[in-house]
Amino acid sequence: MDRRTFLTKGTGALMGLSAASLLPQMPAQEAHPAAGMIDRNTDTAINASLDWLARQQHADGSFGTNQYTGNVAVTSLAGLAFMSAGHQPGRGRYGEHVTRALRYILRCEDPGIPGFLNNPRAQFHGPMYGHGFAALFLAEVYGMVNEVNLRNELRATLGRAVRLIITSQNAEGGWRYHPHSRDADLSVTVCQANALRAARNAGITVPGGRDSVRARCEAYVRRCQDAQSGGFRYQTFGGGAGFARTAAGVVALMSAGVYDDPAVRNGLAYLNRHRPGGGGGGGLAFADIQMHYFYGHYYAVQAMWIQGGQDWRQWYPAIRNELLGSRNAQGFWHQGLMCSHYCTAMALIILQVPNNYLPILQR
Repeated sequence: MDRRTFLTKGTGALMGLSAASLLPQMPAQEAHPAAGMIDRNTDTAINASLDWLARQQHADGSFGTNQYTGNVAVTSLAGLAFMSAGHQPGRGRYGEHVTRALRYILRCEDPGIPGFLNNPRAQFHGPMYGHGFAALFLAEVYGMVNEVNLRNELRATLGRAVRLIITSQNAEGGWRYHPHSRDADLSVTVCQANALRAARNAGITVPGGRDSVRARCEAYVRRCQDAQSGGFRYQTFGGGAGFARTAAGVVALMSAGVYDDPAVRNGLAYLNRHRPGGGGGGGLAFADIQMHYFYGHYYAVQAMWIQGGQDWRQWYPAIRNELLGSRNAQGFWHQGLMCSHYCTAMALIILQVPNNYLPILQR
């Protein structure tokens, strides 16, 4: 039993509920899909970048630069980056950094909107992005917290955060920038879908059934797919398919328990036509996706890891080599106007997927 399996089983025992009973299982994978993926050069780069990121943590436990200082999404992603290396609250070289990030997120619950995880002074795009990533972080870290009072506070906050996601799902079946928005978009929706999947894995109740949150989310995501290209649009009404939104669409379907399905296969085929280094629009050289580069690859690598097989074996080395080549000499990633803490946390999560420490990546 590897460390990630141990952590996941520990969470299930703690909550008294098996995630396996809630959703279809991910497809069976070949043995040792991570073997040789993180080579010595990659491991050295990861360790140096984790050290850089740890030194950037603010006194209040948050991460983020300039207008993103204290942003809940950036802070949560930084926490996940440390957890992707096996560090847990209070354990490991960066365990205290994870704990401080956790306590900061818990303090960011909006006093006027129970469960809403948001720092209104440090939003990017829309606060429901941040809420989704923060809820994901809380769900992923839950089974790793041994301190009783902190675990109890975490469970209560996570429960309220999940209820907010459930009650904020709109008539389209998705989510948008703000709680109770009337329309939806795919990029915000996948954040909530992943958070709900992680919460279910942790034993938090998410209602099921034919007209469940999951079923309506799945239906919305399917309507965003472009039948001709297999890619996904940002919203259901027109607009072209794109790399980042297709990666988001595939992962949203996988989070809903959809794996062996034409929608997933067509989405994966679209992504493979945009593989890094392949000249198809998924790499750094294509200016039209620069703003969404890390966001897109954060989801693309998850999709390929879950799919496994040749898709994974070809994808990970391509994005690994591209990220190592774009890394700053000081050990961080930065792109355009995007926050360096955000870019570095995203890159570290992508590079460490083969570690398989995050429960959301459970096969």
